[in-house]
Amino acid sequence: MENLIVIAHIVIAVAIIALVLLQQGKGADAGASFGGGASQTVFGSEGSGNFLTRSTAVLATAFFVTSFSLAYFAKEKATGLADVGLPELQEVQQIESETPVINEVSSEAEAPVID
Repeated sequence: MENLIVIAHIVIAVAIIALVLLQQGKGADAGASFGGGASQTVFGSEGSGNFLTRSTAVLATAFFVTSFSLAYFAKEKATGLADVGLPELQEVQQIESETPVINEVSSEAEAPVID
């Protein structure tokens, strides 16, 4: 299930990028007054603005839904790892405090002399 959501997340992200790149800027309306308006007849008489804007909004909503679902799966995995038997932070600190420390002795004083 998680793999399907990851694939959908990537496809949606690429589609959002494509839709944003297809949209015209605010200054593109000036070019339409000089005869460039005929290229917008594919999307209807109102042009591609409404269609692309609504499509981007729908894809953005889907992107947020997949993001939240992936975050939920990541949280569940992290909680599952805690249930497996990994020690809590307090337990690790307690184990470290109970572990004996070996005092190091200088190597010159204890080293045997070989003739």
